[in-house]
Amino acid sequence: MSNKIQLVVESVSNEKDIPKEVVFEALEVALETATKKKYDLEKEYKVTIDRATGEYATVRRWLVVPDTDQGLENPHAEMSYSAAKELEPTVDIGGFIEEPVESIEFGRIAAQTAKQVIMQRLRMAKREQVIRDYEARIGELLIGQVKKVTRDYVIVDLGNNIEAMLRRNHMLPRETMRVSDRVRAYLEGTQKDQRGPQLTLSRTAPQMLVELFKIEVPEIGDGLIELKGAARDPGARAKIAVLAKDNRIDPVGACVGMRGSRVQAVSNELGGERIDIVLWDENPAQYVINALAPAEVSSIIMDDDAKSMDVIVSESQLPAAIGRNGQNVRLAGQLTGWELNIMTDEQAQAKEQDEMATLLAMFCSNLSIEEELAMTLVESGLNSIEEIAYLPVDELMDALEGITEEQLTELRDKAQTYLKSISSTGARGSNKEPSTELLKIEGLERHIAYRLANHNILTVEDLAECAVDDLLEIEGIDREKASKYIMAARAPWFEASQPK
Repeated sequence: MSNKIQLVVESVSNEKDIPKEVVFEALEVALETATKKKYDLEKEYKVTIDRATGEYATVRRWLVVPDTDQGLENPHAEMSYSAAKELEPTVDIGGFIEEPVESIEFGRIAAQTAKQVIMQRLRMAKREQVIRDYEARIGELLIGQVKKVTRDYVIVDLGNNIEAMLRRNHMLPRETMRVSDRVRAYLEGTQKDQRGPQLTLSRTAPQMLVELFKIEVPEIGDGLIELKGAARDPGARAKIAVLAKDNRIDPVGACVGMRGSRVQAVSNELGGERIDIVLWDENPAQYVINALAPAEVSSIIMDDDAKSMDVIVSESQLPAAIGRNGQNVRLAGQLTGWELNIMTDEQAQAKEQDEMATLLAMFCSNLSIEEELAMTLVESGLNSIEEIAYLPVDELMDALEGITEEQLTELRDKAQTYLKSISSTGARGSNKEPSTELLKIEGLERHIAYRLANHNILTVEDLAECAVDDLLEIEGIDREKASKYIMAARAPWFEASQPK
């Protein structure tokens, strides 16, 4: 029997060019499977083959699990810790209690099972080797031939019997493929499935656009042009940002090519996807202006903390700036990394007036000052009580024209008194700010939003979870306002529950 096992190991190892240890492990699994079929499928067995002699021994074993009132999930293969300790005092939870049993003969059935296990292990080992070989190529464009087409995915043969999976959600919209078609795709990575690790491809990833331009534009490969980013609405429109490392080169013209040949070649590969080539700029505002082309931007208001911009355009430029179904502004935002709010001059003026009115109300209410003085504060660029309380006196005197030193001292005293009062309640944390979404809630005044933040209500979700009585202790909020604010915050809940 031992000679038979040694012969099987030797022949399979030589024939399949795999390590003997892999064959020994497969034989052990095969013998364990055959043992379970002979004795009891619910029981667990362990077969150990002596690598030197080919002799093997079989034990039945139980996994040691913690004591529970619910009992054991599988009494045939598990043993409680207390019961195991009686048999083996040194055993620990997670260990095994073993009992020798008679080994089955290595006959035809065991040999057949062993062959199946060996072939399965061989396929797994080969696939894992392929994955290891291709891990260094993740991020490359690969060309293969369609081998199999299903409703959910396409199997692509990359050559040498190496396969990769291209899922439907990573194919271009309305793209059809047939067996034997040649396809170019971006190697996105690997994933685990029932058959083991699998190479995954994508034709919708923004990186595929980048890699295609690297192929078509020699200046990119030479390092004369750098690709700074890409954003795609796959199959419809894309934007790619470029920067010339040599001032003598026009990066946009180089990527477009003679009569558009280079960009057209990329577009054809992507099913006619329209591609905007954007000049990258280290100035975020100019970068956004370039990304929104062909729309013309009148002005931009930046909020560095929220990483957002209000982009102001004329009424006639509004459709071009937004694009069909918001496509242009969405892609520009993805490309630049900024949240872009497109608005007309009239909308910008209305927003500015609303913010000014909010600041006026906040200064008048919290500092108990006249509207004329509050307007002076707003027009000077001050937008928080903290600035009034803690900015240097000289800086404030320069900003506030027409105010006397005595008035300024009184104003600073009021600001500091207010900040101390809300700090003493324990509601105000360290420089807490309301979220951008909270500030945008319809009907919620800016100064009220800051008071909510002082009471640890920082987001729309925080407000939505409040009860009316929770807000009544906040200055400037009565029962009617509290109900209005909470209902506005809960509006997305009701929209999500509506049938589509």
